[in-house]
Amino acid sequence: MKASYTYPLLVTAFGLWLTGCAATGNSQQSSPQLANPETTISPLPEPEPPIVYGQFSQDTLFALLTAEIAGQRNRFDVALSNYLEQARITQDPGIIQRAMQVAEFLGAQQPALEMALLWVEVEPEDPEALRAAALQLARAGDHERAMGMMEQVLALHGETHFDFLALAAAQTDSATRQAALQSLQQLQQKNPENAQLVFATALLLQQEDRQAEALALLEQNPAAHTAAAPVMLHARLLAEQGEAQKAISTLQDGLISFPDDSRMRLLLARLLVANDDLEAAAAQFALLVEQNPNDAELLLALGLVNLENGDPDAAIEYLERLTDIAPGDSTGLYHLGLAYLESDRQEDALRTWQSIDDGNEFLTSRLQISRVLIERDNPDRLAVTLAADRLANPDHQLQLYLIEIEALFDKHPERALERINEALQAFEAHTNLLYMRAMVSEKLGDPAGLERDLRAILEREPDNAMALNALGYTLADRNERLDEALELIERARSLEPDDPAIVDSLGWVHYRLGNLDKAEELLRQAYREFPDQEVAAHLGEVLWQQGRKAEARAIWKEAVEDEPEGALIRSTRERLEAR
Repeated sequence: MKASYTYPLLVTAFGLWLTGCAATGNSQQSSPQLANPETTISPLPEPEPPIVYGQFSQDTLFALLTAEIAGQRNRFDVALSNYLEQARITQDPGIIQRAMQVAEFLGAQQPALEMALLWVEVEPEDPEALRAAALQLARAGDHERAMGMMEQVLALHGETHFDFLALAAAQTDSATRQAALQSLQQLQQKNPENAQLVFATALLLQQEDRQAEALALLEQNPAAHTAAAPVMLHARLLAEQGEAQKAISTLQDGLISFPDDSRMRLLLARLLVANDDLEAAAAQFALLVEQNPNDAELLLALGLVNLENGDPDAAIEYLERLTDIAPGDSTGLYHLGLAYLESDRQEDALRTWQSIDDGNEFLTSRLQISRVLIERDNPDRLAVTLAADRLANPDHQLQLYLIEIEALFDKHPERALERINEALQAFEAHTNLLYMRAMVSEKLGDPAGLERDLRAILEREPDNAMALNALGYTLADRNERLDEALELIERARSLEPDDPAIVDSLGWVHYRLGNLDKAEELLRQAYREFPDQEVAAHLGEVLWQQGRKAEARAIWKEAVEDEPEGALIRSTRERLEAR
């Protein structure tokens, strides 16, 4: 019988129990042919003994057929109850196995274990019964008895499942794993060609943090390469030891023997990605897609690998296939939009992102839309798009306002201010909106507006480190009220001591106060933790004022190596060099 239980049609159930289960019994009595199925349920007069069909009485057959009907009608409780009762009554191996399978199907572990042990009691030398009992015992946590059952299977030359026992033991405590490991090691030494024993022993060694021993065992036993599971474990252990190329070679060799093993090929593909061999990874994912053409996860993986590998057209092919199979997959649609953008198909990208109306990628897709439209200098279209989105998605209204404001900030600060004021009508005195308005006010040359909004935040949230730092830095940068600026920034640092932006502000206010050595110390710390151009501009200016102009120029040069020189470094350098 198959490992999973299915309910046959009622029209076939009658024949199943006459031919299937009776054939497994010990009775040599033949089964007569019935002229009319109704005779199976007709009561017989007493005191004559009941008629037996095959080895089953009328009551048993009726109970079994009732179980089948109950199963078809989703009355699984009745089905299981009848099977268990008849298994105990008849002691028939076929019924016992059937009852165990129904219990497994329903997740009823205790009845499944009872039936497996009953099966062994009835047929103590049946490898299949012993194996079933071992697996059920392992599920129940009785690993010692499970191992004993599997040893008997091994002695009877049946197919073992030591791998399952090891996987079950791996999820337990260390003492249980060590006991199972000791038994496995003894068996493995007696049966060195059993691939499951090699795998099971190596797996438990790995679980006990004895990776080197596990790796040595797999490499010293040729049996390790005669099954897929040991090959994959071998590769994982190699990868954990930092030998990625050997792990890849192990899997490539394994696929020669197991070319259709999707798990092994998937592991190889992932290792190739981790090893930055994206072209080879794409080839493996392509083979997986050939084997599983409608697997959405594989299509997504292949699309992402091609996108990362600089082949957006190939990515588009697979991601479009993904959207055909799973049109609502927001992750696939989001990356399809990125692939379109890489292929200079901006309108296709915008259309694709706009089609995402929920899911994890909804807001990130709107962020991409805003970037593209601002790069195309089309704030009007952005306004219309996000206004429609806010209307359709009221739960994301604030986030959509912030996305639009952020997009407008650099190139269209006046429009950003308009949008902030509009948002504040719906979200009165919201901290993020007030902070954004303060930053826009600074950009528009309105220091009074900046200070007003930051103080409004601090009035409601006196321990808001971001607002404390921003206000303190603004005063220091304007060289105004430096004692107050120092107090504000020190309060911010007491709340967020590891924030390099606050350390930079503290260094800058000490520079304004004339404490050059203290300023250098703080600014060097900030630059180590966050080497951006603004911190470099500040540190360079301090070094310049200390007479260390060459060091200052070196810092500025280092800061612009990976990106164009920003306005702050340029203006700082020009101002100091002009003196």
